[in-house]
Amino acid sequence: MSHRIKTALLSCAVSALLWPAAAQAQDSELEARLAALEAMVAELKAELAAETAATDADIVRLEEVATAAVEAAPSASGDGFTVGDTTFKIGGFVDVDAHVTELSDGGFGGGSIARDFYIPGATPIGGDSTTTTDLTAEASRFFVTANTDMGGHKVGGRIEMDFLGSAQGNERVSSSFSPRLRRAFVTVDNVLVGQEWSTFQNTSAIPESASFLVLSDGMVFIRQAQVRYTMGNWQIALENGNATVTPVGGGRIEADTNIIPDVVARYNWKGDFGNVSFAAIGRQLRLEMPGIEEETFGFGLSAQGRVNVGEKDDIRFTVVGGEGLGRYVGLNAFNGAAIDPMTGELEAIPSYGGLIAWRHPFGETARFNVGYSGLFADNPDFLGAGATESVQSAFGAILWEPAPRVTMGGEIMFGQRETEGGADGSIARFTFSTKYAF
Repeated sequence: MSHRIKTALLSCAVSALLWPAAAQAQDSELEARLAALEAMVAELKAELAAETAATDADIVRLEEVATAAVEAAPSASGDGFTVGDTTFKIGGFVDVDAHVTELSDGGFGGGSIARDFYIPGATPIGGDSTTTTDLTAEASRFFVTANTDMGGHKVGGRIEMDFLGSAQGNERVSSSFSPRLRRAFVTVDNVLVGQEWSTFQNTSAIPESASFLVLSDGMVFIRQAQVRYTMGNWQIALENGNATVTPVGGGRIEADTNIIPDVVARYNWKGDFGNVSFAAIGRQLRLEMPGIEEETFGFGLSAQGRVNVGEKDDIRFTVVGGEGLGRYVGLNAFNGAAIDPMTGELEAIPSYGGLIAWRHPFGETARFNVGYSGLFADNPDFLGAGATESVQSAFGAILWEPAPRVTMGGEIMFGQRETEGGADGSIARFTFSTKYAF
């Protein structure tokens, strides 16, 4: 047998002997690779399933929130809607007013808030008569409230805004007036913290009117930051202190340098007759300026309320008086104190006044309102003849509802401001209003 044939036969024999071992090694390596690949695929499937489950859960939560918000599920009381354990309420009104104002002695500036509602101390004296017409929607208002039971406590809050007195915007092109804060507070059970109507004021005594506000001369009217505690019929509060002072020569200084907050105590009496409140206030009047550091104290008493008369009529009233009341009454028609030019000391300015208004419904939705208001100051002699001695006003209004939640009304009011020297100025204003409450 040739050498070449022997070599070939030997190679075939060796290959035949080694082939099973090589094939077995290759099979083992292939199986290992397949097992690793299957493990990777399983891991990827698990991760994908987890991500899909999380995405589905997020979608469900979003749908639940969207459904609660969009469908606005009514609360148990039927007032507002609930999200989780919290009851929300959104409301307000659209108010469009047309004013025709006649001033006997001067005029208001184009951006004056006195063009939108009656501010007694702003009535000019000593100028030429003017007449203006204004159309405005700045009195429109909106609010959001939230209430929930949390850990056995009743927790709530409110934010409320309108557009009156806006520092932004004008009437030239877009009338883009910015919102202003009216009320913003939190309540926990019987405690209120935040900006709210002063505890010294009973809001039910405010007369119904076509304009934003009437009879403000003798009205307690103020909102400010405070801490209030209510216990049954009693309320006590510490409220923001801010003294308005008449400097030597006249004018006004807003002396926001108080150290002690204003203290208010109030008793509320309610029944089938309506409601009446009695309130007392004590306040620090402090002025700190370069070369001046003076203080005095003021106080006041008030009785306010709304009393039902007959089947549908009611009488709304305020009686108020004290020393250093200042900005609490008459929209700050009088300052709280004045600087004595001889001694440099602060002297609280006494004032007294009030209002009375009658509301008489007739027909299906109409009602007639009429009233009078006045505020009078006992000014120190050193303030001179130019100091405001009194502000008074009267009004009459008819309102009706042509459709549910839509109120239309016409009103006429007359006001007068008089100084210690006998000079006076008057304002006459006709208002037509259309309001939609939501």
